[in-house]
Amino acid sequence: MSENLCREPVAAERLGRDPLGAHIDSVARSLVDLGYASSTVRTSLWCLADFSRWIQRSDVAVGDLDEGIIDIFVDERQRQGRLHRSHRPTVRRLVEYLREQGIVRAPTPERTSAPSPAARLLSQYEEHLRAERGLAPASIVAYRPYVRRFVDERFGEQPLRLRELGPRDVSSFILRYAHSMSPGRAKLMVTALRSFFRFLFQRGQIEANLAEAVPRVADWRLSTIPKYLSVEEIEDLLDACDQSTRTGRRDYAILVLLARLGLRAGEVVALELDDIDWRAGEIVVRGKGLLHDRLPLPPEVGEALAAYLRWHRPPVSTRRVFVRMRAPLRGFAGPSTVSTIVRRALDRAGLNPPVMGAHLLRHSLATAMLRSGASMAEIGEILRHRSPNTTEIYAKIDFVGLRPLAQPWPVAGGGR
Repeated sequence: MSENLCREPVAAERLGRDPLGAHIDSVARSLVDLGYASSTVRTSLWCLADFSRWIQRSDVAVGDLDEGIIDIFVDERQRQGRLHRSHRPTVRRLVEYLREQGIVRAPTPERTSAPSPAARLLSQYEEHLRAERGLAPASIVAYRPYVRRFVDERFGEQPLRLRELGPRDVSSFILRYAHSMSPGRAKLMVTALRSFFRFLFQRGQIEANLAEAVPRVADWRLSTIPKYLSVEEIEDLLDACDQSTRTGRRDYAILVLLARLGLRAGEVVALELDDIDWRAGEIVVRGKGLLHDRLPLPPEVGEALAAYLRWHRPPVSTRRVFVRMRAPLRGFAGPSTVSTIVRRALDRAGLNPPVMGAHLLRHSLATAMLRSGASMAEIGEILRHRSPNTTEIYAKIDFVGLRPLAQPWPVAGGGR
C-alpha cells in the first residue's frame, strides 16, 4: 500500500523502517476502503510517518501512546508552524487502530466520584425502558432530556426525596415549558414524564401514580389537513433527478421508495441489502417499534434500486443500501439526511410546499390512493398503520365524498 502511494521508492522504504511503518500501512488501507482519495491517503501517510519518527526521537515507546502524547506532538507542530488541521484526527486514528490490535493500552479511566443519586436513578430508568419496556434506542434518547431536566430542576443538589413529589410539581414543570414548544414536542415531553412516573410508582419510590397528574396537550389530530403533493408534482419531483450521476441515481431510488411505498425516512436509512428479496419481489421494511414488514416490490422501485446498486453504489463493506458518496463511505447518519435529499429535490423541481420533509411523500401517496378509490383499510395496510385511527386523518382530503355531508351555511332570514 505505502509503496503504491509514495511517489519515491526511497520514501516508501524509509517509511517501512519507521517504528510504526507496518501499522501505518494498515491505517492507509482502511482509509482507502472508506473511499478517501489517493491524495488524502498520501497526506495522511506523510503525517503518520512524521509522527513515527517523532516518537522515535522523543524516546516514546509505542505501547505508551495515548491522547496526552498526541497533544504534545500537535502542540509542537503548531509552534513550528507545521500543523495541518488533519494531523490530530489522523494520528488519533492510528492510535485507535493500535488499541484495537492490543499494541497500545486502553486509556486509563480517570478517577471520578461515584455517580450522583440522580444519575443512578436516570440510569435505572433507561435500563427499565430498554429491558422491560423494549423501547427503541431512539425513543430512550428522546425521553432522556425531559426526565433529566425535571429531576435536576426539582431537586438540584439536594437529596432525592421522591416521596415529596406531588401533582403541583408536575403541572408547574409542564406549564413552564409547554407554551414555548410545538404540540409535537410538548406531547413527547408529557409522554416521557408519564413513563417516568409509572416507573417510580412500580418501584414503590412514590406513593401515588403521578402519571395520572400529567395533563394532556391540546393537539387535535383531525384539526388540520395533511400536506401533500399532487400526482403531477410527484412526477416533476422524480424527473428533476439527474440520473446521469451517481448521486442522482441514489437520490432517485430514495425518492421512488418514499413516493411509491410510503416509507419513513428512518426506514430508508435502515434498509439493508439482505432486505431486498429479488426472487420473491418483496422488500423487508424495518419499521417503528422494532417491527419488520414485508411489502411487494413494484417494478419501478425495483428498477431504480437495481440501477443504483449495480452501477452507482460505491464498493463498501456496510450492508446498508444507501451510503454516502463522499468519504468516509458509510451509511447515512440518520433520517435527517433523507429529508435533506427530499428538500433539495423539491428545490430542483421548483416546488415550494409548506412542509418539505420526507413525510410529505408518505402523505402524498395516501392522498393519491384515496383519490383513486382506495379504502381506508387499504391505505392503512400500505402505510403499515397499527391502528385504523391513524389513517382517519386522510378522510378529510376526500372532498368529493365529504361534499354531500356538508350542511348549508345559515344566512339571515332563513334563506339559503
